[in-house]
Amino acid sequence: MRELLGLLAAGGGHATMIGTPQSIADEMEQWLDCGAADGFNLMPPTLPAGIEDFVDLVIPELQRRGLFRTAYSSSTLRGHLGLGLPASSRPREEANQPG
Repeated sequence: MRELLGLLAAGGGHATMIGTPQSIADEMEQWLDCGAADGFNLMPPTLPAGIEDFVDLVIPELQRRGLFRTAYSSSTLRGHLGLGLPASSRPREEANQPG
């Protein structure tokens, strides 16, 4: 019971992954492959060191497996998501000129 409580308390009830970069990538890949996840929210136990470790160690392993992008497809979030530009809400300039 104590071990279960410790495990649940560590992640606040969320899945907790601890191990080598390869074992963490294995677990993430398994979640993705079986449809249990389509993405992950990271909650490292320490900042910034925990997120730096993930970026420096786990992300390259996920990239080697083709599970994480190596480059963005656009220079903006809107472009990356494939969204067009919104219609302008400002009146056209010629409509503001005296006629």
